Amino acid sequence: MHPLEELERLRSRAEFIFALAGNPNVGKSTIFGRITGMGVMTANYPGMTVELNLALTEFEGRRLGIVDLPGTYALGAVSEDQLVARRGVLQGRPDVVIVILDANNLARNLYLLLQFLDLGCPIVAALNLVDQAEKSGIRTDVQLLSEYLGVPVVPTVGVRGDGLNKLIAQAVEVAERREEYPVIPFSYAMDIESRLRRLARRIQREVEETPYGISPRALAILLLEEDREFVEWMEEREEGRGILEFARRLAAEIEREHGESAPVILARERHGIAGSIAEGVQARSEYRKPLWGERLWEYTTSFKTGLPIMILVMGAVFTVLFWGGGQLASLFARFWENLVSGPLGRALESALGANLLSRTIIWGVDGLGAILEIALPYLLVFYVILAAMEDSGYLNAVAFLTDRLMHRLGLHGRAVIPLISAVGCNVPAVMGTRVLSTRRERIIACALIVLVPCSARVAVIMGGVARFLGWPYAMLLFAIIIILVLGAGLLLNRLLPGESTGLVMEMFPFRVPSPATMAKKTWLRIKDFLYIAAPLIVAGSVLLGILYESGWIEHLLGPLRPLTEWWLGIPAVAGLALILGFLRKELALALLVVLAARVIPGVTESSTLLDFMTRGQVFTFVLVCAVYIPCVATLAVLWRELGARDSLLVAASTVLLALLLGGLSHLVIAIL
Repeated sequence: MHPLEELERLRSRAEFIFALAGNPNVGKSTIFGRITGMGVMTANYPGMTVELNLALTEFEGRRLGIVDLPGTYALGAVSEDQLVARRGVLQGRPDVVIVILDANNLARNLYLLLQFLDLGCPIVAALNLVDQAEKSGIRTDVQLLSEYLGVPVVPTVGVRGDGLNKLIAQAVEVAERREEYPVIPFSYAMDIESRLRRLARRIQREVEETPYGISPRALAILLLEEDREFVEWMEEREEGRGILEFARRLAAEIEREHGESAPVILARERHGIAGSIAEGVQARSEYRKPLWGERLWEYTTSFKTGLPIMILVMGAVFTVLFWGGGQLASLFARFWENLVSGPLGRALESALGANLLSRTIIWGVDGLGAILEIALPYLLVFYVILAAMEDSGYLNAVAFLTDRLMHRLGLHGRAVIPLISAVGCNVPAVMGTRVLSTRRERIIACALIVLVPCSARVAVIMGGVARFLGWPYAMLLFAIIIILVLGAGLLLNRLLPGESTGLVMEMFPFRVPSPATMAKKTWLRIKDFLYIAAPLIVAGSVLLGILYESGWIEHLLGPLRPLTEWWLGIPAVAGLALILGFLRKELALALLVVLAARVIPGVTESSTLLDFMTRGQVFTFVLVCAVYIPCVATLAVLWRELGARDSLLVAASTVLLALLLGGLSHLVIAIL
């Protein structure tokens, strides 16, 4: 649903609307989770992939709507996160914007707060992470900071919930008594301020209604900053052309006097104000013993020690993933078979008889079981690990270490996060590319994600190659996939126009993960998978059931023989399993034996792959299965994130690549 509709619905149910804003990694998500619990709705602007999170909560008998804006360093609208954050405030018209500040990086964080003041937003500031700052020898005079800014400032420790009740109470007071909390923006240098006022007076005289109802001064700042959205708004109006010409003359004067463009000068002014405020309210100890988190950060970001640590951590992650996921999968499988699938199957056959309808319904039930037995266990374990790595700050260290490699692939270090999460499931990993700022980066990341083997494809590799050919061949297959991912990234970086953006993120010491925040992140990611992928997997299972139980599958073998038997060197029935595996990739292997039992004499459903395929054919089959686009659910999410053209190009490329590799595998095996 469009954010404006969701915001209006939220406003109709809440007494006040508060927006949470802040830089990435300042604890905003933790505070949002503490304030709201789990009842979160999401909304997307058309054509954008960055979401707004909305929630309804109660505080001292009042119903409050909370809007969690994307974490961003500025409101310049040069990337989707900035544009969505700005529109969430300008269009959503919150009663108060709660700006979360990191006490460890106050000067950098204040830049965003100053922009909100320029826009005329009522503000309450939360000075978060004050406990860590004090341990680092940084003490902040909160009362003095409030006086400098002209807004209420509340110290908080989001992980523990300290100060959050006072923060919300202060926001309610500001919303109720707006006249006592006027918004007073900071003045810039005299020559800049005089030109701003001249432009603002002309806007006030000639423009009847400003966009989003912002003040003439706020619009003047945006025009001098050459903000595209507001420049285009002015260009569409007859009176706007003269104002734009006047703004450009003023900007040219500023550039002549300062030697830099007006947008750069305004940004410098804000940074200067922010730095002066932070210096005036904070005192730092001259010497202190480094904290454990700071020492650990140094070890994990140094290339000498960081790379070995990263290899060990990733090895431990995958060990826990496969062992823990396997144990959980066995537990879920026993539960499903004993309490759901078996009894329900017998009940259906008893009620409807052993016919096409009952057997097709059982296929659908088994599809739901596949989610519980195969996908969900590995996803659950992986997302708990991922949440712990995010919340502790270790993923920032990984992003820093891999930034150089990621740039060669046309990305930056933060892209490693969705690439790692793709091992759990490609669906939320594709959605995770929203952290990337350009469409070029999202296309490259999505193309690489669909090549990363998810838990379902890992199950195919383990159940096919590792089981029947041995671990060395499974490791060879994983090595081939890694080479493919790196090669595809290098190629796309050369082919797609543009360059990767720089890595911009907070470098904070390691923290103890919050169990509540980890649970929230894990639930939100699992929820996305259940809402998007699960219905498609069940629908695919029903379609498979209809094709199989009606006998139509056998009619599809003839057209496949030239491609499968001549080019890939595998039985035609294996090609059919690959096609049907697009609906449910994890069933491709099991389905192969079931299909072979229907069309190959002497093969039964209790047979193994080696009863009707050679070792080389098994390797080729699993290689093709692991490379071509993972499943219908991933394609659906790609379609939503990238659009029809780019998603189909990514899908077609993986299919062609899989067929090319399969043919080469057949050729090499024949020669050997």
